[in-house]
Amino acid sequence: MLMCTNLKTLSKNIEGELSYCKGCKVYHLYFNNIYLQFTPREFKAFTKFVYEIDIDYWEASCQRALLKRKIPIQSMQQNLAMVFNQSELNALKDLLKVRTKTNRLLKPHEIDYISFLN
Repeated sequence: MLMCTNLKTLSKNIEGELSYCKGCKVYHLYFNNIYLQFTPREFKAFTKFVYEIDIDYWEASCQRALLKRKIPIQSMQQNLAMVFNQSELNALKDLLKVRTKTNRLLKPHEIDYISFLN
């Protein structure tokens, strides 16, 4: 595990934290007892995958199982998967929402709208 000294926290919640190291260009995701590292390309693919998980499918397909966590995310290692409940998956999605230059709030002068002040 590579420990970076030039980390910038991108997002944080009660379940974990997402940081980025500009020096080695690596994303660091801490989520409960899980730690993952991603290159920018891997991070983009992981984020896309997480947002495309069909929660309803997994909840319904494991309906009879007495499991607390029913939503799997398979790893590259065949015999290793991470499992989440709906609340944990939503917290993970929340962490992965990183503001980029293309995903930011508009400034007032950037809004093309005629407003009438009463």
